[in-house]
Amino acid sequence: MGKDAGLTPDDFPIEADKDKLKTHKGEPVASAESEQIAEQMAERLNEHAHQEEQDRWSA
Repeated sequence: MGKDAGLTPDDFPIEADKDKLKTHKGEPVASAESEQIAEQMAERLNEHAHQEEQDRWSA
């Protein structure tokens, strides 16, 4: 993933691995200050992606 590349639908779900965030394919996405923060970030990103998918279907 390049510096300017954003997340794509194919990257989800995002998983927390200790203090790192990774795509379901194991590609690194970001780092967090702690495991707890990484888990919260992954959860929020996945919820947001799910909501966007629902919005696309309802439009």
